[in-house]
Amino acid sequence: MPGQPLSDQPPPWLAAVPLATPRLSLEPLRVEHAPEAVSVFDDVRLHTWTGGTPAPLTQLEARYARQSAGRSPDGSQGWLNWMLRRTSDGLLIGTVQATLYRRPATGDATGDAIEASLAWVVGVDHQGAGYGREGALAMASWLRAQGVGKLVAHIRPGHDASAGIAQALGLRASTVVADGEVRWSESGT
Repeated sequence: MPGQPLSDQPPPWLAAVPLATPRLSLEPLRVEHAPEAVSVFDDVRLHTWTGGTPAPLTQLEARYARQSAGRSPDGSQGWLNWMLRRTSDGLLIGTVQATLYRRPATGDATGDAIEASLAWVVGVDHQGAGYGREGALAMASWLRAQGVGKLVAHIRPGHDASAGIAQALGLRASTVVADGEVRWSESGT
């Protein structure tokens, strides 16, 4: 607000940057990814665990336009989204994302801590090769290097592939269940 000291305004959210692993390029999400992504995610089997149905191109473009803004309209959340591209052939195969939240200050010198709620989706034709794990590990490593204080994920019971990725990230299942999903975190809470 005009006239308000800068220290009273929340700091800006992190912005997604290009990342790389031995087999993947993680590209910050752009609307231009939608035409290629629509065929990767146009499979009802992907929605077994998340609900919903595949989005047509126009919906995907609108979603990517919102998400690539990097924050919620009210600024209360930061949005980081990457598209996973296999480096061997340049094929788009999935996505990883982090929704950032500011947790109340705990009295330590770092002020408000940032929590990241993580998610990942790999196209059905590319599952089982470790791409989700590789992409999620790259994202989590980058988030930790940026000072994000806590990583969490929300996974439906029985989704063993996602549970395996969460375990690879150092997350443990908690007893907290919301909307049919178990909260996984570094502390198990």
